[in-house]
Amino acid sequence: MNEFVNQILNIGTSAIAFTTLICFLPPILCLRFCLSCLKSIFTENVSGKVVLITGASSGIGEHLAYEYARRGANLALIARRRQHLENVAETSRYLGAPHVLVIPADVCKVEDSKRFINETVNHFGRLDHLVNNAGIATMSMFEEFTHITNAAPVMETNFWGSIYSTHFAIPHLRKSRGKIIVTASSGAWLPAPRMTFYTASKAAQVIFFETLRVELGGDIGITIVTPGLIESELTKGKFLSKEGNMVFDKEMRDVQVSAVPVESVDRCAKAIVDSACRGDRYLTVPSWMKVTILWKIFLPEILEWCNRMSLATGPEKPPTEAPSKKILNFTGLQRIMYPPSIQ
Repeated sequence: MNEFVNQILNIGTSAIAFTTLICFLPPILCLRFCLSCLKSIFTENVSGKVVLITGASSGIGEHLAYEYARRGANLALIARRRQHLENVAETSRYLGAPHVLVIPADVCKVEDSKRFINETVNHFGRLDHLVNNAGIATMSMFEEFTHITNAAPVMETNFWGSIYSTHFAIPHLRKSRGKIIVTASSGAWLPAPRMTFYTASKAAQVIFFETLRVELGGDIGITIVTPGLIESELTKGKFLSKEGNMVFDKEMRDVQVSAVPVESVDRCAKAIVDSACRGDRYLTVPSWMKVTILWKIFLPEILEWCNRMSLATGPEKPPTEAPSKKILNFTGLQRIMYPPSIQ
C-alpha cells in the first residue's frame, strides 16, 4: 500500500505543485509586498533597548554595534579580544549608545555563552536583540587537511557558537518578544572550492534557524542574513589555515574573491539593522547575490563547473595559479572592486 501511495505521489506532486504556484503565488507575492510596505512604515524603534552582538570586535559585528548605537540602543559586546572591544565600545558611546557592556568571551565555550547572556540580563534587566555574528573561515581544499580536526573550530564557532547563545537567550527574548539576527552567508548555497567547512557551517546555521523559527512561532522574530563578500577580516585575508592557525594571506584572499565586488561594511550593517527592525525573515546583501540562488536551483551543474574552473588548480600547482587570481592580476580590478581598507 505504501508503495502504491508513493507511486501516486511521484506522478501527482509535480502537477499539484505547478497548479499551486499558478493559483497562490501571485496573491502571496502581492500580500508579501503589502506587508513589506507596512513593516517599512512601522519599523521597530530600538532606542533604549538592549542588543547583544557576538563577534563585535571587528568587521560586520563592529559596524553593527555602531549602527545600533546611532539608533540609541544599549549594547553588550562579545568577542575574545578585550582591547578591540573596548575601542568599539568607546566609539559606540560617542555615536549615541547610552550604555555599553564589554564582555570578553569565547562563543565556542558553552560556559562562556551562558555567562555573557546572564551578565547582560543582570546588568540591563532585559534582552531585546541577540545578534549571532561571530564567525571564522578556512581557505584550504578538504584533502589538504592532514589532521581533519584542525577544521573543527569553524563549525564550533559558526554553528555551535550561535546555538549556545541562542539557547540561553530564548527565555529572555520571549519575555521581551525580541529578535534573533543570524549572520550566515550566501556561501550556504554556493559550492566554492577551499570553503567546504565554512559553507557547511553556514548551511547548518540557516536550516537550524529556519527550523527554530517554526518551533518558536511568533514569540521571537528571526532574521537570517546571507551576506555576499563584505569588507571584513575575512576579505582582508584572515582565515584558519590547514594547520589550524589563524593567518593573514592576501594572496589566498585574492584567489577566492578574485574580481567579485566587495560590499562596504557600513552599508551592510545598516541594511542588517534596518531588516531586523522591519522584522524581515531573510536578508541577502548585496541584493544582487539573490540571483545565485536561481543558479543553484536551475543550473547547478554550470555553477559547479564555473567554480571549479575558476577557483581550483591541479594537484601540482599552487592555489595562486588559479584562473581567478590570474584574472585579478591581469585586469587590475582589485582597485575598483575592493574597498580601500582591504586592498
